[in-house]
This record gives sequence, structure tokens and C-alpha cells, in this order.
Amino acid sequence: MPHPIGPEKVKFRNRAVILKTIRQQGTISRIEIARSLHLNPSTVSRLVDELITLGLVVEGKERGQSTNRGGRRSISLEFNPGAGYLVGADLGGTNMEGGLADLDGEIVARCSMPSKSAQGKGGEDSLQRLIELTRKLVQACPDPSRIWGVGIGAPAVTLSEDGIVTWAPALGWRDLPLKGIMEKALDLPVFVENDVNLAALGEHWRGAGRGVDDLVAIFIGTGIGAGIILGGEVYRGASHAAGEVGYMVVDTDSLGRHYDQFGCLETLTSGTGIADRARRCIGAGKETTLLTLACGDPQNVTAEMVFDAAREGDVVAEAVVNETIRYLGLAVANVSCLLNPEMIVIGGGVARSADMLLEGIRQQVDGVVPAVPRLVASALGKDAVLQGAFATVLYQVSEVDWRIP
Repeated sequence: MPHPIGPEKVKFRNRAVILKTIRQQGTISRIEIARSLHLNPSTVSRLVDELITLGLVVEGKERGQSTNRGGRRSISLEFNPGAGYLVGADLGGTNMEGGLADLDGEIVARCSMPSKSAQGKGGEDSLQRLIELTRKLVQACPDPSRIWGVGIGAPAVTLSEDGIVTWAPALGWRDLPLKGIMEKALDLPVFVENDVNLAALGEHWRGAGRGVDDLVAIFIGTGIGAGIILGGEVYRGASHAAGEVGYMVVDTDSLGRHYDQFGCLETLTSGTGIADRARRCIGAGKETTLLTLACGDPQNVTAEMVFDAAREGDVVAEAVVNETIRYLGLAVANVSCLLNPEMIVIGGGVARSADMLLEGIRQQVDGVVPAVPRLVASALGKDAVLQGAFATVLYQVSEVDWRIP
């Protein structure tokens, strides 16, 4: 039998919901909040006064007519993004990027460094570099006492509740209690999440998916992964492995095989997979400008070169791109049938060539599935994970824990 929520937690939760409403609406009055949330006006007024005292909300201009004849006009309320700061980190296998932002996600400071030193071996080196990165961001804050917390996006399956990175081969981490280590090092709340989940959350908060509560963000880089937002919340799955679309199979021949580091779909359509298919064409003796772009060495071919050559009419590159579109069409069709999202966002390094992908994928999917979602390119680009890291701190500190510093 669940324990009843005590009055203090009810108060904190209501205050958090009121703050979220003000933040989302931009400008709103007390009475409009009460009507929207079905709360007692006096309760709303008292909690708003607390938010004003905390500096999280400011009063603006008088607006509209009073609900009582002869009464005063209502006063508009606005969220104050300068009342606090958020720290975010995006951990890549090669580089880690960090940012310090206000409560609206506006970045006021950045920091980056290699994920490993030249002599670095094992995961301890990457861990110490992350601590150094985040400490620099804390030091860059005008008032470190107003930092709400730190969000970290890891390229791995993570147990987000406990902040444990189960396996991140690019960083040399296995079953690493990252949350506990970082909280001890920084003396701040720390939230750890899969980087693609954070990228999807970032697009939902400040990117292409703003205002869309059911979306899937597919990110295509060295591998392929997807972040799933359902009902405005990140969906992680029973074992925190939801969104591993890189492991989708493309035909029956793909079944009964063992995939180690990369799944079936991403061996074909990730940035690495696109370049590999182009190299096989070169190896088969097909005439293409790709060899010239790669300075005569097929191993230098990249996905970006393939798209560039296709734009210039190279037949081999066009064939590789068209095949990529068909494979991605399979993924989009399957995701659409299973989850029925309102929107699918395409992001990651390959998404820089979204102009060559999106319309082709739409044509592949149209008529195949009962409801075709809106298919759009990422609006945040390389900052998607950072924005998701900021968002997860903002949401978890002020809403999940029912408290505001």
C-alpha cells in the first residue's frame, strides 16, 4: 500500500508545478495559474510569493481586468532565468564538452578537453578529466552557490536513478558509480543519463521538439541511437536500453547472428557504415570521385565525403546515399508503427546532410505506415546533449525532488 504524500511534499510539488507553468507560459497571472492547475487562488498566491522571495519569479506589468468588479487588475508573473545556474557535460570518446547555463538554457560559459590524455590508460584518466572539466565550469560561475546541479551525458547504458554507468567502452568505464563520485568531488547534485536520451530531452526542451510531448530523436554518428520522449518524459525501458535502434534488423538474413559493438542497422547506416559501403564500391573497381577526395586512399573516405560527392552528381556516392535513405526509412517506419510519435528528429553528425535525407525518407515511409510523423532535422546540433543535461538538472531538482534550492 503506497504511503500518503505529506502536506510538506504536497506544498513543494505544487510550488514546482506552478514554477513550471510560469516558465512554460512566459507571462501569466496568479488567477490564470489557479484556473489552469485547479488550485485554490489563495494557495497559488502564497506559493508564488515564496517563488518571488527565492528570486525565481518576478512580477511584471498589470494585465487584464480583475475578476471582481472594482478590484485591481492582475499582475503578470515571469520566470527569472538568472536566479540559478546549470552545469552540463557531454562525454564523447574523443572529447568532452561542458557548459554553464542559466535556468533558460542560455550558455554563459563553455569548456572542452580531450577525453583522455596522450598517456592516459583506463577509465581513471577520463574520470579525472571529467572532474577537472566540471570544476572549471563551477569556477566560471558568477555565483557558484546558485548552481542547481550537474547533468552528465555518458555514451553508455546508464542506470539513471543510481547514476551508474554500466559499460562505456569509449571511456573505459564499467559499473562506475559516477553520480556518487562526482557528487563527492563537486559537492553538488549530479544526474547521469545516456547521452542520446539527453539529446532527445534537449530537443524537447529547446530544440525542434519544443511543445511536442511524444517524439523520438534518432542520432546518427559513429553509431546510431535514439532517445524516446513519451508524455513529455524520457522512456528508458525495462533494462534502460530503450532506443537502441542501431540494433534493428533490416532483413531476415540479419537474424541468428551475433552483433558485438555495433548492431545490424548501424553497421550499414552510421557514419562508419556509410563510409564502409563506399569503400567496398571503390574496392570493386567502380569509378568515383571519392578516391580523389580521399587523396587516393580509400581508408580516408568519410560519410561527409560521400554526401559531398553525391551533391556533385557522383553516381557511386548517390547510390550509397539512396541505399542509406532506404535503410533509415525502415527504421523510421518501424519506430512510427510501434510508438506513433508526433515527431521524429534526425540528429548527429550525419544529420548535417539532412537536406539529402529527410525528403527521401518521407517518400519511403509515406503510405507504408498508418500515421507518418513529422520528420525534422535537429535544431540544436552538437549542443543537443548539453541542453538535455541542463534540462535534466532543472527538472529533477525542481520537480522530481519537490524542492528548489
